[in-house]
Amino acid sequence: MNQSIMESVKHPVKCKLLLEILNCKQTTAKHLSETFSDIPTATLYRYLKKMTADGILKIVNQTQVRGTIEKTYALAIDLKMEMSDILEKNSGEAYMQTFIQYMLGFAEQFQEYCKKDDIDIAKDKSGFSLAPLYLSDEELEDFMRSYLMITEKYKDNSATKDRKLRSIGLIIAPPNLG
Repeated sequence: MNQSIMESVKHPVKCKLLLEILNCKQTTAKHLSETFSDIPTATLYRYLKKMTADGILKIVNQTQVRGTIEKTYALAIDLKMEMSDILEKNSGEAYMQTFIQYMLGFAEQFQEYCKKDDIDIAKDKSGFSLAPLYLSDEELEDFMRSYLMITEKYKDNSATKDRKLRSIGLIIAPPNLG
């Protein structure tokens, strides 16, 4: 998977933008700013510029709006195709590289958090767990459907004073056949 794509996927704010653009197919910075009021405008534009320069986003339209140009953004890459390529090639090396990038994204978030002097792990509701389960392929598929239904319920939440951006990941390790 392209390094720039992985950088965006592992970065919580860029990932939010990426998913919203994927969901909308095409959108403007104004829409993104209204959707994610917790992202400062300068930061939003900086990320959009970087993601466009990295070839992740493309500008599909520009409209004159009261003395300024409003750009409409779309994905310049096919995220599903990127992952499909890894699956099709069944490349252990590419799969491992993608997994390491995924883990590094979480590690960076934890590192930034842990560097702060005023953390409160219990109050901040941070954590991680491991749940080894014996599951048939059908039970695993049922588990994944349930997980997706849970996350789907919350995906359109917008930032509020009570809502904080949280990254929740799920890893399904290959089966232990030993």
